[in-house]
Order: sequence, then structure tokens, then C-alpha cells
Amino acid sequence: MIRPMKVLGRLILGVVLLAATVWGSAALWFDGPASRLLAALLAGAYALATLMLLLRVRPVRRAYAGALVLFALLLGWWFSIEPSNDRDWQTDVARLAYADIDGNRVTVRNIRNFDYRSETDFTPSYYDKTFDISKLESIDLVAVYWMGPAIAHTILSFGFEGGDHLAFSIETRKEQGEAYSTIKGFFKQYELYYVVADERDVIRVRSNYRKDPPEDVYVYRLNGPIENGRSLFLEYIQQINRLKDKPEFYNTLTDNCTTEIWMNTRVNPGHPALSWKILASGYVPEYLHEVGRLAPGTPFDEVQSKAHINGRAQAADQAADFSRRIRIGIPGMEANTAPVGGLGRPTSSNAQPAESEHEPNPT
Repeated sequence: MIRPMKVLGRLILGVVLLAATVWGSAALWFDGPASRLLAALLAGAYALATLMLLLRVRPVRRAYAGALVLFALLLGWWFSIEPSNDRDWQTDVARLAYADIDGNRVTVRNIRNFDYRSETDFTPSYYDKTFDISKLESIDLVAVYWMGPAIAHTILSFGFEGGDHLAFSIETRKEQGEAYSTIKGFFKQYELYYVVADERDVIRVRSNYRKDPPEDVYVYRLNGPIENGRSLFLEYIQQINRLKDKPEFYNTLTDNCTTEIWMNTRVNPGHPALSWKILASGYVPEYLHEVGRLAPGTPFDEVQSKAHINGRAQAADQAADFSRRIRIGIPGMEANTAPVGGLGRPTSSNAQPAESEHEPNPT
């Protein structure tokens, strides 16, 4: 029994070292020197050095120890790479939002509200606005699909008395000439960026202007205690202030648009447990429906069908009451208080006519 267990242990360690070698070579390629030739040479040298240790050094445990030391040195270098707020950013992520907090009054700076003519042709515009968190009425989840049901970009939008909405979209902060890559997102290639925006920007660009590929946008009213919604709003505000002072890296798996939402909801008790449906972000609305945070009592298929807002968004386009018009007919939108998917134990609320919930957005 002892000998087979040793063989199995060495096999497992060998597989782990192989995976570490592949990851380490990729880290040197993506996060190493700007020179592609030098990065390729370093990545190849690391892989070759590990392979030679495993093939030539005996006893085997000494080879494994040498490979682990080499990997530890690489990890030390990789963890030393620091994020930055000082790069040549693309126009749509050039400004950082931040906020001043004075009791219940939160003044948000640099709210993005671009005037789009196409996805890439726009006039940049920002504004500042003060929100009273005691007048928070709702929180909506926005799910955006472009490559099948399993993957979605998720956004949270906070609704206030009088029709104001403030949306938070957690994204990569890309430099000029840089494109998004899922693989690169596993490495330190992008800073984490909170787009803090008017819905006529962050929703409308997806529903009305993105064509290659087109995107399907769904808006869901989330159900839970309004007090938890206020706590979550303040958590988002504190997070954008932290990122302004101390940037962080985006990660495709652990620090992305959906896992960051889940991490932020931990400020409240009773948030849903981590699920594979959070990692497979396209299933987040279905998961929230299963745990009672989304339109309780209404079948999910019906909720999803009515939550699709592309047609309403295209009809509303630049209308001042864009936020109200895209929500007409969505289950739960008639509620006065219905926050917060994943923010606490669900609660019921009294229904009111949908059209009376919000006045046209004055901004």
C-alpha cells in the first residue's frame, strides 16, 4: 500500500508542477517585459528550466523541490507587480468616479453620460449629482448577453425617489489600443474599473448601439430589505473611493463584473451563498429567482421574457424618462420598495401602478 500511495502522490505533484509551469510561462509572456521577444525568451527559459530539473535531477524529490523553489521565485516577482491609475486610458474609462459623503447625502463625481452616435462614436460627458440614501427605493440587476446563455455582463442600478437611477458596471480599465481578452484577464493586464453612469449611457450603449455582436439586455427588479440596499449603495461608494486612492487588478475568475457584486453584497446578512451560477454569470438571474430575490411567485420564464428591454430602450433612446420607459411591464417594477437581489432575506411589498413610480429623470 505504501509504494502505490507514493507513486500516486508523485503523480499528483507532477501534475501540479506541470500546471504551475504552464501558468508561470503564461505569466511571463503576458506580464513580463514589453518586448515580445524578451517575454517569449523568458517564458521559454522558465519552462525549459523546470523541465530539465524534473528530467535530470535525482532523487526525484530534489527535482520537485527545485521546481517548487523556481515557481516560488516567479510568484514573488508576479505578486510584486502593482496596479496603477496613471496610464494612457481609453476615453470611456479615462475618468475615475468618486464621492463625498455627508450623512445621508452622497455627492457622486464624474457620473458618465456619453452622447452616443455609435458604439465608438460618442461625445464624452460627465456630471456630478447628490443622492439622498434615505430616498433609495429600489435596486435592479441588469444582465447583458452576447454569446449564449452561460455568460452575461451584470450591472446594478440604484433607483431613488423622483426617478433618478445610478448604475454601476464593473469592468476592465483598458489602455489606448488595448482590447479585452478573457485569457489576459487571468493575469495582471487590466485594472479593475467601476463605471458609474447614467442609465442612458451604460444601458443604452448596449441595447441601442452595440451591433458586433448585438447584445440582449434584461432588467430585473430585486427583492429584499431596503435597509440592505442602502448598505450596499454605501459599499459601492466606498469601493469607488478606495479604487481612486488604491487601484486593483481585474481578474476574469475572481474579480469580475459578477463576483465583485457578490463580494460587495457580503456587507449585509443573509446574502445568497456562492454558487456555480454566480461564476457562470448568465445564470445569475435564474439563481436569484431560485433563492427568492427576484419576482417571487412568478415563473422565471415569464419574468425573463418581460425583462427584455431592447425594444423599449430603442424606442425611448434619448428620452429624458428613459429609465422609466424601459421598465414598463417588468414584474416587480410597480413596487415602492423592492431592492436588492442577494443583499438579505427577501421581503414582500405593496404594489402600485408602474407609471406612478418615477417621474422623468431630470438629468
